[in-house]
Amino acid sequence: QVQLVESGGGLVQAGGSLRLSCAASGRTFSDYAMGWFRQAPGKERTFVAAITWSGSSTGYADSVKGRFTISRDNAKNTMYLQMNSLKPEDTAVYYCAQASTNGVHTQRYWYNYWGQGTQVTVSS
Repeated sequence: QVQLVESGGGLVQAGGSLRLSCAASGRTFSDYAMGWFRQAPGKERTFVAAITWSGSSTGYADSVKGRFTISRDNAKNTMYLQMNSLKPEDTAVYYCAQASTNGVHTQRYWYNYWGQGTQVTVSS
């Protein structure tokens, strides 16, 4: 079975930075594309960023482009989301996910495994 565990969330002032981590176990992490999604209270879970298995290709939601950077270290079975210039509207629970096929996947349909989420709160 695949287990994904997010960490690094917390409370930060607007304009600040956080780095989220997603540690994978139970399956060879490097064989699969990965992504980050987020969900604010009362809203649907939406795409944030995605990365191919090798890390050679990435994709971002327009709302975070230029501020967030997705990366992965396959030797450590860990994916990261560096979040800079944070805004109050970035407040949400952030989830990491693993896809069943390689690619820059922006839709939830492609992802089979999900972490428990980590809370990010940005104060104004």
